[in-house]
Amino acid sequence: MSPFVHLHVHSEYSLLDGAARITDLVRRAGEYGMKSLALTDHGVMYGAIPFYKACKENGIKPIIGCEAYLTAGSRRERGSRKDQPIYHLILLVKNETGYKNLMKLISIGHLEGHHYKPRIDMEVLAAHSEGIICLSACLGGEVPQHLLHGRDDEARKAALRYKEIFGEDFYLELQDHGISEQKRVNPKLIALAKTCEIPLVATNDVHYLAKEDAEVQDVLICIGTGKTVDDEERLKIGTDQLFLKSSDQMAALFPHVPEAIGNTLLIAEKCNLELTFGQHILPAYSPIPEGKDSAAYLRELCFKGLEERYIDTTLWASPEHRETAEKRLAYELGVIENMGFSDYFLIVWDFIAYCHRQGIATGPGRGSSAGSLTAYSLRITDVDPLKYNLLFERFLNPERITMPDIDIDFSDERRDEVISYVVEKYGKEHVAQIITFGTMAARAAVRDVGRVLNLPYNEVDKAAKLIPGQLGISLARALET
Repeated sequence: MSPFVHLHVHSEYSLLDGAARITDLVRRAGEYGMKSLALTDHGVMYGAIPFYKACKENGIKPIIGCEAYLTAGSRRERGSRKDQPIYHLILLVKNETGYKNLMKLISIGHLEGHHYKPRIDMEVLAAHSEGIICLSACLGGEVPQHLLHGRDDEARKAALRYKEIFGEDFYLELQDHGISEQKRVNPKLIALAKTCEIPLVATNDVHYLAKEDAEVQDVLICIGTGKTVDDEERLKIGTDQLFLKSSDQMAALFPHVPEAIGNTLLIAEKCNLELTFGQHILPAYSPIPEGKDSAAYLRELCFKGLEERYIDTTLWASPEHRETAEKRLAYELGVIENMGFSDYFLIVWDFIAYCHRQGIATGPGRGSSAGSLTAYSLRITDVDPLKYNLLFERFLNPERITMPDIDIDFSDERRDEVISYVVEKYGKEHVAQIITFGTMAARAAVRDVGRVLNLPYNEVDKAAKLIPGQLGISLARALET
């Protein structure tokens, strides 16, 4: 078996384009005896952590990367695709510095350069290139595009620009999917590599697991573009070779440039990112009154809030109830302080208090946080855990150190005000929004595929209705029932 590492790989996180799940890619790489594997989804790093963990669990070195979008001009310009082409570029992380730089680049692409695609430009690429390996990408890359259209001198200039930025970490990428354009470009890339003294590397533009999955990807693209398979004007890939090939299959494609195969191993050896999980790095709340730390200030706010919660009730007049409440609150605060979460509660209290001052509606509390008397005393929640005998340990357990998770609902019409307040208080560099991913439910998937295949609606609808209406049911499980 000829050693080889796949360095150009797309997963399901190349949305409605990649037709391979991360777990399946890692499993197949392991079956092939591959020691390393890269992930390079289009313009995003959504799958980086699941990929990293899956690789580690299977004894494979993870190489985190991205197929970035590079604009020919400035990322801030919004010209037409003709006037301002968008090129592909493979970026691979070598170390922690490279990981941070790649996250920075992709974030800039989305926040500053999004026009058709999340674009970066040469300015930010040069500024954040440390710790990153760069490959010239598929036919959509700048160098291949120039070569494909007879602009050989422009291709040489572009290659030298990348070499100037990345030095020995820039590689000209060869692919062979049986596409005529690649047959024309590859000899030129090989010649350019020799002329400019740039190393070659062989890749396969992996979008699915096995050859027979090409049809699945074709359907997926049709769903994403709103087309049917019969549409002559639709996007067609034109090859069934975008699968995770074995090392021998890859070596057989490039017998004339064995160094391009060998360089995949050299690149993998350069990539040694180690990520640490389970550490809590929390911001500090400010301002804290002079002479107090966050734990003391939280305690002061909570006991004051506890009295305000119950002062107008008959319960507070009962010494027994008052003792129970104060004892419970003291216990919770002790756990919170010992686990290092005092600042966390102060931060949440602060923006909830802002909402109350501004008349922004907040939810009464849901999930396990409703079991916290601390949250109730701070008016983060409005559910009395003592009244309903709710357990604090379901929210925060001293036997299992995990981050507290307080689900908070805001008025849809004014949630942006809350986000702006937090950004203004802590700085935009310290505030992030998170994403959730939706997947097509089984019935919806059947209907979408039926539409793409131009099948009669009545037949598709009948098949879809045979799928049980259970939450989270898969097609595989539906077939078993």
